[in-house]
This record gives sequence, structure tokens and C-alpha cells, in this order.
Amino acid sequence: MATSVAGEGQHSLNGIISDSQTKNLTDLPTELLEHILCFAVLKHVDICNVSCCCKRLHDVCHGRGKVWGHQYKLRWPRLQMFYRQNECCDWLREYKTRHRVGIQIRRTVESISKRFFTEVGSVTQPCVGQVLGDSFAEIESLGMPEHFCEDELLFILNSDKRKSLTLKYYAKKILYFLRQQNILRSLKTFMEQAADQQSSLEGAILVDQYCNPLADVTLNSISAQLDEIAEKVKKMLRIKNPSHPSLRIVQGDCSVVEDFELQRQVVSALNSVLYEQLQYKGNEFDYYNPLNSYIHQVLLRRTGIPISLSVLYMNLARKLGVQLQPVNFPNHFLLRWCQKPRGSEDIFDFVYIDAFGNGKQLTAKECEYLIGHQVTADYYSAISTTEVLLRMVGNLLNIGKRGEGNEKSYQLLRDSLDLYLTINPDNVQYLLLQARLYFHLGIWPEKVLDILQHIQALDPSQHGAVGYLVQHTLEHIQHKKHPVTPEEKKRSAPEHSEVQYSVGLIMKHKRSGYNCVIYGWDPKCTMSQEWITTMRVHQLSNGANQPFYNVLVQDGTCRYAAQENLEPHSAPLEIGHPEVGRYFSEFANTYYFANEELQTRYPEDIVETLGTVQELYHRLTPGLGNQDQASATDPNDHRAVPM
Repeated sequence: MATSVAGEGQHSLNGIISDSQTKNLTDLPTELLEHILCFAVLKHVDICNVSCCCKRLHDVCHGRGKVWGHQYKLRWPRLQMFYRQNECCDWLREYKTRHRVGIQIRRTVESISKRFFTEVGSVTQPCVGQVLGDSFAEIESLGMPEHFCEDELLFILNSDKRKSLTLKYYAKKILYFLRQQNILRSLKTFMEQAADQQSSLEGAILVDQYCNPLADVTLNSISAQLDEIAEKVKKMLRIKNPSHPSLRIVQGDCSVVEDFELQRQVVSALNSVLYEQLQYKGNEFDYYNPLNSYIHQVLLRRTGIPISLSVLYMNLARKLGVQLQPVNFPNHFLLRWCQKPRGSEDIFDFVYIDAFGNGKQLTAKECEYLIGHQVTADYYSAISTTEVLLRMVGNLLNIGKRGEGNEKSYQLLRDSLDLYLTINPDNVQYLLLQARLYFHLGIWPEKVLDILQHIQALDPSQHGAVGYLVQHTLEHIQHKKHPVTPEEKKRSAPEHSEVQYSVGLIMKHKRSGYNCVIYGWDPKCTMSQEWITTMRVHQLSNGANQPFYNVLVQDGTCRYAAQENLEPHSAPLEIGHPEVGRYFSEFANTYYFANEELQTRYPEDIVETLGTVQELYHRLTPGLGNQDQASATDPNDHRAVPM
């Protein structure tokens, strides 16, 4: 470390500490020297230089000492949670390791755009399922502590908001993947537990975490929120029955209230707090929103669907000593509450609770009114935590299928398939769906072959479907070995003479009013005749015989817009689209600066973009001087454009 960074610190301490000063310093007590060397102004390079001055200072700056411990904590404060307070640690070694991991992670992330950037695949979702498997494997193969890797990725993501957009784009994807891999491992461990040890709340949180790996969702935080609600219920119980046994139940206690009347008081108080005081309700108006299935969102938005509200309700009741059981009722998940001694399986010995319907209590017959038809007694049976999770994940899977074929719906479909097949790995129907999805997205062809091989072993009757996919997947693998160099589009080419706008310009759609940024263009519409007819392109004054632009829209969609419908935005603003970083390295206040890969695709566009921005700026501020004009249009200094 000292050798590698000594040169960096020449400006800090080299030459400042003379021989006499060194002598004076060495006369000071060790504690005072440590205090001085922990001043915030001193960086790690300074400490390296100080430790090279003499043996006395070298000993004060030893690896396990206070000085390097301070440097480590100052540089990487997020990592403190991984160390016990006052832990004796070789801080210099930890510093070197974390520093080395940071360099390697950054190099890997920086290389991804060059290796994985591909041409616009679709006007609806330009980067559907772009899997960076090789890069993930590279990071995992570093053999470094995982929390170091994650900390560096978070450091990249939290840097200057408008800069390094491409670096952040891929750092986010890698962080997403790494966290999901950890959650899958946790889910597998969870599934290995005995059925009676599995908590529906913990399982639901794992599902939530996997679908939202970048959100701060933990079992502790969710449990704490449930404890707060339970305390509100106890407060209400205390008013009605100060001696109620539920009031004596402490956190982690598995006590059960046996008396039915006392149970009824708990359920009544729970309904009052949850549905009247806190205003929880079933989300009837946006039922198929995936947020309704995520426990942290149910708690945040106080709304959900039957199964998520039932998991919440059931765990709250358990904290208060009332045992409820999940019921896999068709189309409407329910809970059942036994009204007889334990062990009864007679469906008429239970009251059924509709957590979606404000905790309404139903008889077996009334349950059928919910769905409009009769069902057999089997549907009233209690189910296991595994079955609860399969139903929950199945709901998400169906929402993904219903999606509009955009990035979000494909991601949800992939995530829910991963979860479902982790819980039930031999489901042929969903294995085949996963293989078809990956094949459709053109990702992970090697994994597709593994899935197909597994399907064939489970069900040889799927030979036809498996054979078709195997053949075309092998063709895809062969095609990957000989990638086609993307076509270079130069504005100076005669066939591109009618193209008015360039990549990076922030535009406004004249008819629809949406804001967007251009990330690609064609001199003429290249979509199919079916698309042209469906989108009524023939009604445009220039029809399909005009330039069309691939644009990232503020609402998160990607569209293909005709030139006559676009105009430069008079007050350019950032476009909050998740794919911006894939194409642009920086938001320069009035336009987006294309990254190296997009510039290679459109080599002459940056000059055009700067010229358009400059023209727009002059239109708004006509007093701009000639010198400023020159610097503003210099393609080698895009940051000089006046904003």
C-alpha cells in the first residue's frame, strides 16, 4: 500500500515534516500521536507517507492500530455494520482488500458497456432481459468479501447524479443480480426448514426482497412495523379488558389464548385498529398492481390483495395469541378461525375471515357467494407455508403474463419464475415457460439448454417442444460466436439527408405532449406493415416515408416517433427512464451526452446535437458572445455548452 500510494501524497506531507519536526513528533506520547494522525484532513496517502518517516511513526501507524482503523471507517462508513464495536482487526489489511476490490469492481463494470452494448432490439423495450452473466461470474470469481463488492457498487450508484450514467446503469444491474442470488440462497435454506418452523411472514418477505432487491426490506424492519400495529391492538384491548391475557404476551412469545370469547375480543380489536383506525383496505381499483403483493408496500400503502392482507392479518393475530390458518380458496384467499376444540376438520366448525373485505367473518356457505359458485370441502382446508408462497408467486407470475411486453413485465415474469421454480423445481409447465421466455429474450442460451435437459428428464412427452427449442438455441449460441458489427449511421450520407434531429436531444411530442430523449434513428420507418397500419402511420402528412426516432419517454416507455411529430424541447429536462444510462454517459443540463458505444453507432451526431442545443440557447438568450459560441459548439468539450 505504502509503495503504491506514496507518490500520490507528495503534495500532502512530503517535505513538510523536516528532520527536526520528526524528532519533535516522536517525542510525543503514542495516544497524542494517534489523535493527531486521525485528523480528518489526513488521507490514507498521508498516513502511508508518515509511516515511512521513521520507525517510531511506523509503529504508531501499525495495521491493527487506531490510525488505520480511523482511515478505514472514514473512507467506508457503510461497512461498520460488519464489525463488532471495538473489534481488534488488521485495519490496514482490510483497507488494502477493500481498495483492491473497488478497483477490480470498477474495471469490470466499466468494461460491460463495450462488451454488451447491442443495437436497438425493439422500439418498445431496447434492453429487455440483457443478462450480464459473464460479468457477474467475474465478480463472483474475485473471491472477495461480498459486502466489499456491494459497497463499491453502492458507492458508484451514489456518486454525482448526472454523471457516469452508463457506469451506474451496469453497477445497478450487477447489484440487482448479486442481491437476488443471496436471496435465492436464503429462500432455499428457508424451504429446507420443517414445515411447522416456516413463517409465512418470513417467506413473503423473501418474495418481496427478490422482486425488489434494491429496496431496503428486512425481516427486522417488517416485524417491527407489525409489532407497532400489535401494540395499538393491545392498547384497545386494555381499554375493554385490562386483564386480557394477550396483554402479557411479549415479543417472540408463542402463547395461545384458548378461551373463545377472549379470542373474539382480539379479532374485534384487530379489525378496529387495522381497518378503522389505520384504514387498511383491499385494492379493488388497481387489483393487478404487483405492489399489492409486496409486504413492505402493503404496509406503506395500507392496501393489498387477499393473500398479502391475509398474511399480514394472520401474523398480527398470532402475535396476540390467536391462531388462524391460511385457506387456498379459489380466486379469493381466506383465513379460517376454529370455533371448536382443536383438531376439527369439519368445514362448518370454522369461521372464515376475509382480510380483503375489512376482516368480515363468513360461514362456509357465504364463502361461495364471494366467487359465485360451489366448491368441494377440499378448498376449505388449511394449507402449508409453501403453498401460501406458491399462490403468492403464482399471482405475480400471472401479472407478468398480463403485462404489456415491456421491461418491467418481463422482469416480473423472470423474477416470479425464478421464485416459483426455487420453491417447486420440478414443475414442467413453468420450466418450459422459463425456457421459452429466455429463448424469446435471447438471453442465457446455455441455461436454456440446461432447463430443456431437465424438462426432458422429468417428462419425455415434451420431446417436440424441447427439440424445437434446443435446435434454435444452438443456432443462437453459434450466432453469438460470430457477432454482426452494428451498422454505422453517418448523417453526411446522402440517404440520411432528411434526418433533422440527433441522439441526445431532448424532445417534446407535438401531439401526445410527452418529453423524451432520442437514442436512435432511421431515415425511413423500418417497422412491419402491420405495425404501420395499427399505429395509423398513413394518416401522417409524410406517412412512413420520413425519418423515425427511437426515444426514451419520461413515463418509462420506449417509442418510435415520426419526425413530423417531434420538436426540440424549449426547456430541456432530465428524462427519468431506467434505460438512459445504457445509451448516455451524462446529462449536461440541456441534452444527454452519448456514451462511447452510441457515438460509435452515430459518429457524427454529437456535433449536430451540440449545434442544435447552441441554436436553441441563442434563441432564448440572444446576447451570447462569439467566444462563448465557439466553446459551446466544440465537440471536444461538451461541458462547455452554456446552460
